[in-house]
Amino acid sequence: MTEDTPETPAPVSEAALRLAEAFVFASAEPVSRRALGQVLPETCDVDAVVAALAARYAGRGVELVKVAGGVRFQTAPDLAPLLRRVIEVPRRLPRVAMETLAIIAYHQPVTRPEIEEIRGASLSQATMDALLEASLIAPRGHKEAPGRPTLWGTTAAFLAQFGLKDLADLPRRADLLVEVPAPGSA
Repeated sequence: MTEDTPETPAPVSEAALRLAEAFVFASAEPVSRRALGQVLPETCDVDAVVAALAARYAGRGVELVKVAGGVRFQTAPDLAPLLRRVIEVPRRLPRVAMETLAIIAYHQPVTRPEIEEIRGASLSQATMDALLEASLIAPRGHKEAPGRPTLWGTTAAFLAQFGLKDLADLPRRADLLVEVPAPGSA
């Protein structure tokens, strides 16, 4: 092979695809590249297996998607609204919990008093408990300040819940601001 000719990746074996498919299907959490590498034969290129698996499921009822630093199967976006009639959708978080979660996501690690200062209102323990129970937030240590308050951050479950690969996929704060039309403009 000459230097000008790029190497073609080795074909992915059907056995490796079946193993990766079963592992991702059986896992309750997104499967990381490293975890896939531990179950696939050493000769397998994990990225090639993931690409082949994604291609196999492209356009089908379920698709392989990258979220929370791994891959998982999820319902194709065009079919999700049709399934909402028959599949119970998890209960939505109250507005105060969503506000708190957004503050934590954008300012993490952040303390409860800092959350309250940003929100401009006190925060009930029930709100924090709801986010903890849903595994959307977790303690990230303690701040080096009087009283050593707990620092809070989001979890991999948060990324998976909102279909994010990582925190860099969060919308920019500027994109979330709504411009109010000037009075008298139509």
